[in-house]
Amino acid sequence: MSLFACPICGERLDRLEKAYVCPNGHSYDIASEGYVYLLPPNKKHSKMPGDDKAMVASRRRFLESGCYRIFSDALNNLALKYYPADGSAIVDAGCGEGYYTSRLAEFFSEHGMNPPLCGFDISKFAVKAAAKKYRSIPFAVGSMFGVPVPDSSAGLLTNVFAPIVPEEFARVVEPCGAMILAVPSERHLFGLKQILYEEPYENERHDTEYPGFRFIERVPIRGEIRTDDRQLIRDLFTMTPYFWKTPRAGSERLAAAGHLETEIGFDFLVYKRA
Repeated sequence: MSLFACPICGERLDRLEKAYVCPNGHSYDIASEGYVYLLPPNKKHSKMPGDDKAMVASRRRFLESGCYRIFSDALNNLALKYYPADGSAIVDAGCGEGYYTSRLAEFFSEHGMNPPLCGFDISKFAVKAAAKKYRSIPFAVGSMFGVPVPDSSAGLLTNVFAPIVPEEFARVVEPCGAMILAVPSERHLFGLKQILYEEPYENERHDTEYPGFRFIERVPIRGEIRTDDRQLIRDLFTMTPYFWKTPRAGSERLAAAGHLETEIGFDFLVYKRA
């Protein structure tokens, strides 16, 4: 049996040599890179939803530079602390190109644990990149509004800067299981915004209450980026939502900038399934 569920009937999928199949006969081909497409047409908001190929490439280059490693390390430690150690799955919701997912797998392995782990994302480009590089981890194209895993099958769900759908997360996290969300701190990337915008703004502080979950703790992680690497600066910009909503003048200022100093900050919000 696999970690994934059929998006049509909800039954757990079996992984065969070339396809995932469910007991009701629904079948999903495995791509040459190793991922499976589990995104029904009615869950798509565009022809190719999620990050495009350029954004995925920028995110991979930036994350592999190590600038956000402090956040990945913090997530790994929290995951180990709150994983119920009952053999249940770890689900990375909104896995992107697989950086955080793969480091979770490596970290648990280093601690003598190999829990079932999978990732999914709505971007086909991201999932394709993740599956191609991290062959030992099952990845799927899927929606937060129809998480492609069975009910109460996750002992731990992680979500880094991805949409939050409490009802679906409560469905898939087992009783007393844990959920870890990563949200931007108020001044995350404020130095970048000072270049992009005439009136830079702080991020809103997110609520900590979600139905079906009991809030446990907020863990703030803070750092700073200082770089003269124009490609790194461009990659950071391209992987953020600001890439789509920044006025042309702001983009031109950033392109001309030869140096970036900015605060970075994640708040990790930890929950237990009620």
